[in-house]
This record gives sequence, structure tokens and C-alpha cells, in this order.
Amino acid sequence: MSGIDEALEGLTRGLARRTSRRSLLGRAAALIAGTAAVPLLPVARASGESTSERAGRVPAPTESLDGPAGDPKSCEYWRHCAIDGSACACCGGSATTCPPGTEMAPVTWIGTCRNPGDDKDYIISYNDCCGKSFCGRCVCNRNEGERPEYHWYRNNDINWCAGAKSQAYHCSVAIVVGQATEGQPEK
Repeated sequence: MSGIDEALEGLTRGLARRTSRRSLLGRAAALIAGTAAVPLLPVARASGESTSERAGRVPAPTESLDGPAGDPKSCEYWRHCAIDGSACACCGGSATTCPPGTEMAPVTWIGTCRNPGDDKDYIISYNDCCGKSFCGRCVCNRNEGERPEYHWYRNNDINWCAGAKSQAYHCSVAIVVGQATEGQPEK
């Protein structure tokens, strides 16, 4: 044990000889401030257009499905393959719009869902609508293709209202971003 103590004492004394208290405190403060800013990095707020405006440019697939696969108020709705929360269609909104009095979070998680109407895969953006208390109707928890939380952008277990004015989660919308194409590498 005394060998470890002597080695640590030697390192500490050597550090004290080479640096001043001010430079050590300055570096420690910079490290703490830099570490505190890291969670802010993934949130992109630079774009002035909302997710629904961007989604409006994507040709939407046909929605003429019968049964639960075509009903936005059903957990079996084809766009809800990776949803975790209340469907906004049951809470005063629609599959793509937030209910009045809520705002769409600027950050999102994504999923790839197969549309049984045309048998094609589509990339779906799931945005939380924030600003009111939890809706509690049509609560769905489908985790098809969910990744562990170290792939946070593919995980639905996070409160995505973090970038919105209010942190209160109300419901989730499912917006078609585009058609998924083949030939992408397996992960």
C-alpha cells in the first residue's frame, strides 16, 4: 500500500510544481462547463420550418386501408409500428397534427414501418406534442426495431419534449418522412 501512496504523492507534488492553482482551477472549470454543454449538442433549432412543414413535401402513401391498419386511432395503425405513448388522433389532433393548445417538439425519434396498402417501407418521424398533461387515450407501446438507448435517436423511451417550451408530454404524431430504400447496410 505504501508504494501506491508514495507514487500518488510524487505525482501530486510534481503537478503542484508545474502548475499554478489558478490554471488548475481554470482547466477544471472549463472541463465542467464543457461537460455540462454536451447534452445540448444534438438538438438542432436552427431550422425555421417545423417537422410538419418538411413532411408536407413528401408524397404521402395511400391511406385507403380498411380495419385497424388504416385507423389512426388504433395501435395497429400501420404508421404506429414504433410509437410509445398516446396517439394524437385520439386526443383532439390527427396522425400528423398536434391537438390545439400543444406544440410539436423539435426533436424526434424515427421508425421504419411497412404500409400494407402498397407493401412499401416508409420512414416515420414520431414527434411528441407538448404543453398539456398526458392524454391517456389510445396508449400504444409498439417497439418494432427499437434500439438500446445508446442509439437515442432510434429509441422511444425518452421524453422528446426536452426541446419544446413545455416539458409536459400530451401525445405523439406519426409523420411520413419518406420512402425507405433498399441497399442500405445492415446494422
